[in-house]
Amino acid sequence: MIKKLTPFLKEYKIYTILTPITVIAEVLLEIFIPLLMSKIIDVGIPNKDINYVIKTGVLMMLMALFSLLFGVLSGKFAAIASMGFAKGLRKELFNKVQGFSFSNIDKFSTASLVTRLTTDVTNTQNAFMMIIRMMVRAPIMLISATIMAFSINKSLVVVFLVAIPILAIALVIIVSTAFPRFGIMLKKYDIMNSAVQENLVAMRVVKAFVRSKYEKEKFEDATDKLRYAQLRAEKVVIFNMPIMQFTMYGCMIAIVWFGGNMIIGGSMMTGELMSFISYVTQILMSLMMISMVFISTVLSKASVARIIEVMDEKVDILDSDLSAEIFVEDGSVIFENVSFSYSKNKKNLTISNINFKINSGETIGIIGGTGSSKSSLVQLIPRLYDVMDGKIIVGKHDVRDYKLETLRDCVAMVLQKNVLFSGTIKENLKWGNLNASEKQIVEACKSAQAHDFIMSLPDGYETELGQGGVNVSGGQKQRICIARALLKNPKIIILDDSTSAVDTSTDAKIRQSFIEKLSDTTTIIIAQRISSVCDADKIIVLNDGKIDDIGSHEQLLSRNQIYIEVYNSQMRGDIEYAR
Repeated sequence: MIKKLTPFLKEYKIYTILTPITVIAEVLLEIFIPLLMSKIIDVGIPNKDINYVIKTGVLMMLMALFSLLFGVLSGKFAAIASMGFAKGLRKELFNKVQGFSFSNIDKFSTASLVTRLTTDVTNTQNAFMMIIRMMVRAPIMLISATIMAFSINKSLVVVFLVAIPILAIALVIIVSTAFPRFGIMLKKYDIMNSAVQENLVAMRVVKAFVRSKYEKEKFEDATDKLRYAQLRAEKVVIFNMPIMQFTMYGCMIAIVWFGGNMIIGGSMMTGELMSFISYVTQILMSLMMISMVFISTVLSKASVARIIEVMDEKVDILDSDLSAEIFVEDGSVIFENVSFSYSKNKKNLTISNINFKINSGETIGIIGGTGSSKSSLVQLIPRLYDVMDGKIIVGKHDVRDYKLETLRDCVAMVLQKNVLFSGTIKENLKWGNLNASEKQIVEACKSAQAHDFIMSLPDGYETELGQGGVNVSGGQKQRICIARALLKNPKIIILDDSTSAVDTSTDAKIRQSFIEKLSDTTTIIIAQRISSVCDADKIIVLNDGKIDDIGSHEQLLSRNQIYIEVYNSQMRGDIEYAR
């Protein structure tokens, strides 16, 4: 784990090194203060030497001030190092997630990835800060204070030497018991975050179906389970402090008892006992610090394991070593014996033995019942998923021969679930082309039938969209997403049921605009409405992950039973609606 996290310290290496150096300086200065105090009590006061008392007192004050200064510096350096470490770790994790394929993302829930990028990184950051500061301070303090105490009175040292094994055994028991419980607690965080995310994204649905009470109960259940998991973990950890304090106070009582008898017997001086007590306090406080670091490490170890799980995840769609600097020549698409499974199990295929050819510039319709794998089919074209068997040829080359960036730049996709980001409408549109001019933006929006409604908004293209575009309707969101895809000027554009929320008149205008302005672009339209695909050059009818038929609207209407049934049901619905 340490080896995997070390690279994130490079940029802040100097602060990581300076932290323990300043901590050591702080501890060494702090160690000599009790010794000087004993000299004042045992030498200066009995001899009534005011000059000695003042000089020694001033020296104590200077040591205390410099110790404080080094303590402040160590805190500052530790904060810079740990925050920089966390920044680098988050950046690497985020970059890793950005490189995930859809199947990689399917493996981790979105809520779990959010927890790993936030809570788990914060736990790791806090543990790192404690390691470079407290884990240096505590052992140095422990060793130095033990040496000083031993130099004052060898026999009294035995008291706390007996206590150390007791504390060590207690710590081992606590750590070994708490670790698996903290792992369970973090999984409960994932579940709670999932509930929050799902509820916030679907807030309008919750309101529409009056399900607020149900969602509150669901969230309360998630928080209760998290609270229970936290209590199970914490109720082990909380034993740490009482055990430490019990041992510490027991040692103090024993030292005062035996030390007092030594003073009465004349074998020890009052100042020596006071400084000895100070050193014992430092020793026991160091042990408490070490135990706290160990407890923090237990929690962070579970978090680090989850972080490394993401970092070690093998991205299953990458540019191959043979990926050449080739370009997509045209929008032609060929499927040759293509099979695919989300589970990567050949006995449980989502798509089975698909064969068809699309010429560049053609408009292709894809229709089929729910669960017929229409979306799964088109997601293979830009390699959002990879085929299990067979191959897909785009622009005269196998999709696996392209650089991913080259392939995806030439394929624009409007997904079933339309996503807009916080920012203005124009900023969202420029996702399609960062350098798009005002004229290109307006032209794309006109083709997507979005220009008029955008201009009707108070700030036009500068209108701020809420997170996910919550302040525009479903149909408006779809049209913005289509315009964004058009700005890519792609060789292939895929519309995955992306006009389902617009009326038939607007749908027809969008299709007519495509015919007029995208004559060289291959257009693939997935639709539920036959009216959306009836003008296509070819229509693919899918059924249970297999091609049932391919043909024009007229051909399918004359021979394909599935197509006929869909057509008749929709036509009957239109007639009844007209009545």
